[in-house]
Amino acid sequence: MPTWAIVLLIIVGVVLLFAVIIAGMYNSLVKLNTRVDEAWSDITVQLKRRADLIPNLVETVKGYAKHESEAIKQVSEARAKMMGARSVASTAEADRSMLGALSRIMAVSESYPDLKADKNFQQLSSELTDTEDKVQASRRFYNAGVKDLNTKISIFPYNILFHSFKKRDFYNVEESEYKAMDKAAPKVEF
Repeated sequence: MPTWAIVLLIIVGVVLLFAVIIAGMYNSLVKLNTRVDEAWSDITVQLKRRADLIPNLVETVKGYAKHESEAIKQVSEARAKMMGARSVASTAEADRSMLGALSRIMAVSESYPDLKADKNFQQLSSELTDTEDKVQASRRFYNAGVKDLNTKISIFPYNILFHSFKKRDFYNVEESEYKAMDKAAPKVEF
């Protein structure tokens, strides 16, 4: 075999190797991007589930606590804000409003023993607790995917080769929200 043919085969082999490497890199970004989209979808499904439970909770509370209209109004407004949220930031803000409004409703229930004993209220509270757990798990999954995607987009050679992929926003809970959640946590005494 002539020398020029061997050189040509080596060049073709190197070009094919680079093409395979670049295709693999691109595909890994596509997979991460899809995982983040899937995780965002999981969050929106759980937030919708929570929003669907709210009208039933509000009606149950209204039956017992007719003069607690401000707390009920705040829940309704927070639900409307949640249903209208489209971006990660607006959804996180609406979620904070919803959590605050729900905590006020739960505080109202403490003043009404009959409401707390109502089976419908207990079931709704249980479903909301379950949904909150699922929302938190979905947030963690989403943020882990965003971290992986943002990291990969930022490192060499991805940051040079693949400009079509954009960094995603994390679903953040602000420090003040962490403090509020700590204060709202129930105290167990024996």
